Amino acid sequence: MIRYFSTRGERGVSLESALLRGLASDGGLYLPNRIPPAKVAWRKQERFADLAVLILRPFLNGMVPERHIAPLLRAALNFPVPLVHLPGWQGVTVVELFHGPTHSFKDFGARTMARLMTQLARHAPLTIVVATSGDTGSAVADGFAGLEGLRVALLFPDGQVSPTQAQQLTLRRPGVRAFAVRGTFDDCQAMVKGVLAAPEELTLSAANSISVGRLLPQMLYYYWAVSRSKAEDAIFSVPCGNLGNLTGGVLATLAGLPVGRFLAAHNANAAFIRYLEKGDAAFGPSVRTLSNAMDVGSPSNFERLRVLVPDLRDHVTGYSVSDEATLRSMRRVHEETGYVADPHTAVALEAVRRHRRATGRAQPALVLATAHPAKFPATVRWALGREPDIPPGLAGLSECPKQVRSLKASRGALIEALRNWQ
Repeated sequence: MIRYFSTRGERGVSLESALLRGLASDGGLYLPNRIPPAKVAWRKQERFADLAVLILRPFLNGMVPERHIAPLLRAALNFPVPLVHLPGWQGVTVVELFHGPTHSFKDFGARTMARLMTQLARHAPLTIVVATSGDTGSAVADGFAGLEGLRVALLFPDGQVSPTQAQQLTLRRPGVRAFAVRGTFDDCQAMVKGVLAAPEELTLSAANSISVGRLLPQMLYYYWAVSRSKAEDAIFSVPCGNLGNLTGGVLATLAGLPVGRFLAAHNANAAFIRYLEKGDAAFGPSVRTLSNAMDVGSPSNFERLRVLVPDLRDHVTGYSVSDEATLRSMRRVHEETGYVADPHTAVALEAVRRHRRATGRAQPALVLATAHPAKFPATVRWALGREPDIPPGLAGLSECPKQVRSLKASRGALIEALRNWQ
């Protein structure tokens, strides 16, 4: 049976314990002690959820009864994952990960984790705390809302998410409380880690990408993209913030998935790129950009990546894309292919363009599209001079009831709010 150990050395625990704790007692992040090779049948699966069952079954054995694994994953991952080939961009394919209920790639991890956590809620009422720089919070809130024995406290930096994201985050949902933190995402993340490290009398767990329960499902779309595109040893261009997406891809390669290289596509928050280029791991405060979900100054999953792949620079190339270059990328892609990309996907597309120019090679490239462009209407309008099409799941948000509380950026303020939750 797979056990889960801390990046800082704590001995292995069960998946159930790793999910419940969120953060290891030594402050590290959990990783599986072995990564079983994926069965070759993953290439033949016609449904995403069936592929998920093949890949994740070894990780879930021991926590989820065998007969429940397939129904759990099929209920969580019941939305399409289309691939879009960009005309005129030789070998570039966009993997659209935003067709879940909150129109963000975070739905994969959040919905799967919510159903796993119901296995733990039968022991005691559980409060899930989560920090978000844009999309994580609404995906977690939607995935967990109304589940018996679970409640969610989501923290987001006040005024630093898009208006559409803010409307999603503050929707009134059963068992969910939104907190607009007077600070940055890094403050929100530090508050979550602080209460998890010393939870006092509270029964807490996490749903950020610091949780291994969020991380494991992020392997899945890498397998799906390779199987659907038939592209062996393709480059994956990954919009990067907290580095959970990239870590999921690295886990998949360690299980045998053929990947040529990863492009870590960052905005101005480029500390990870400095590490790749110079070995400098001195992270700093986050910087606000148009691709706000990637505005992370100190990415948590960097710790996991260094444990998994000590020679990261042999596998990952980083690119930093400014706001101005992001807008140009959105405009260029639309003019040349007709495709409307959100700002995060535009950063990843620009990384492909720069990598091809630097290497002189047009390797097949799979670009992860992490959010629907309708979540960023002002930026799309700025870049393209037109509004993006709005999917049904985002229509009418402004008329829905909201619930949000302002919160000081401190661990003490969060503990008090959780204690006084009515």
